[in-house]
Amino acid sequence: MKRTLVLIAVIVLAAGMVYADSHLSFGTPEGQWNLVGGRLFQQDEGAPRAKAWMAIPQNGSMIYEFTMRYEGGGEDGHGGVGIQFLADSVPTGKSWGFGDSWLLWLNYDVNPTAAGVPRGLSAQLYKSTNNLKMEIVKTISLKAYESVFANAIAMDIPVKLTFIANRGRLIIADPTGSSAGWYIDMPGSRGDSGRYVAVRTNGAAVSFTSPDVNL
Repeated sequence: MKRTLVLIAVIVLAAGMVYADSHLSFGTPEGQWNLVGGRLFQQDEGAPRAKAWMAIPQNGSMIYEFTMRYEGGGEDGHGGVGIQFLADSVPTGKSWGFGDSWLLWLNYDVNPTAAGVPRGLSAQLYKSTNNLKMEIVKTISLKAYESVFANAIAMDIPVKLTFIANRGRLIIADPTGSSAGWYIDMPGSRGDSGRYVAVRTNGAAVSFTSPDVNL
């Protein structure tokens, strides 16, 4: 479990997300999203549920590739970032969940109040069932890795995620190329499909490059 969830931290270490010039929707009422020099920036460090999404069909096995970078906002001892995929719909207003989808999330909180969230750095897999309901499926403390993350926080991190539909498994490539990467099983996700991919933050500023998404 520990090894498979460390991948989530690797994914969101630099706190970045994805966009596509022709598909990006700024329909979310939260966050301050801007395109600057070919990158998408979420610049509101205090937004608790900032989201940006693109419409893209997801059916069967999928590969998601992009880069991401942390830009600020964690100085108050709290911040989070994640990628949400296989979503069947998008919210029309403020929302906690994001349709029927899955969320990979990296969280830093020196004083967490949510049940199941460890103190300090941690990673979670969430299952969203609608715009109002989202629950933790798996979680792990990454406190032992805090110094490693601190040293690499300003890097632009390449991310490659492969969803294996018939196994309900997400494979995360090692961005350093020094290993085969990691995997995490997603209970009940076999055969899932979706229409949207979203990026979201909580109390952090982030930037992202455009994704390459393939069937």
